[in-house]
Amino acid sequence: MNRKDISLGLKGMAMGMAEIVPGVSGGTIAFITGIYERLINAIKSISTLPLGGWKGKNLPTLWKYIDGPFLLALIGGMFIGILVGIFGISYLLEHYPPLVWGFFFGLIIGSTIYIAGTIKGWKVSTWIALVVGIVIAYFITIVNPAQGSENLLFIFVSGMIAISALILPGISGSFILLLLGMYTFVLHSVKDFLLTQDMSAGWVVIVFALGCLTGLMLFSNVLSWTLKHYQNSTLAILTGFMIGSLNRIWPWRNPTVWLNDEGEYISILPPDAILEDYHLVSELNVLPAQYFGTPYLSGVLLSAGLGLVIVFFLSRIHVD
Repeated sequence: MNRKDISLGLKGMAMGMAEIVPGVSGGTIAFITGIYERLINAIKSISTLPLGGWKGKNLPTLWKYIDGPFLLALIGGMFIGILVGIFGISYLLEHYPPLVWGFFFGLIIGSTIYIAGTIKGWKVSTWIALVVGIVIAYFITIVNPAQGSENLLFIFVSGMIAISALILPGISGSFILLLLGMYTFVLHSVKDFLLTQDMSAGWVVIVFALGCLTGLMLFSNVLSWTLKHYQNSTLAILTGFMIGSLNRIWPWRNPTVWLNDEGEYISILPPDAILEDYHLVSELNVLPAQYFGTPYLSGVLLSAGLGLVIVFFLSRIHVD
């Protein structure tokens, strides 16, 4: 394993850990570490295989065509990062949430500054794209959750939208599923299929996975094309997504709406509630003095500063 593979693995780990945090996207990490466009193009190349992209290529050529070494190192790192996130970040979110959110708040502010600095020339169209990105992302963070549907077409579309959000900086795929009212339904279907091999749940998993695959293929092609032909405007709208998402990761938020395992939305948890059985859907941003828990003001400021420093560090790890 060479230095380049280790660098990609570390970036993948950071992406995997970010995906564990609701409201934070691995796409943000890919952006600030300079691999976002390469990742989109690699996914795009895979999407062309069913259309004949594999013709006339032997295995070594095909592996190079899809940027296999890059994807292998990145996915391996992401897998490790997800495991670390499940046991590490999940613990911190449960016991010290303001510190975790403060860290990601600083991370995204630093990312925004870094990516905005890569835009070559700010024109009227660039500023418009930035504002559009901010408005879209902010609206997503405040919209009321839908009730969802068990219709297979809606499940397919939900998969397409969720996976598209997954690769957008600042927007979390799991949060989009919550807004669509599909988070609990899809999660339970996956669990039921794995534990009981229930084929009714299996069809939900299959249709959702097909939606994810379709969305990934289509959206990667769209992003690759816009980055190639309208790079500044695309970077501006993606920067706007990150600015608008800051509303979602404000360090001090009090819960207002929960979703239980039956798919019901409630505003007050019962006294004997087990937190693992509920998913937080909506929160109200407050000042540290109004926060229900311990605000850890100094710790949050230090965490945010650490996030800024890490952006500075990650942005200087180059991969050829």
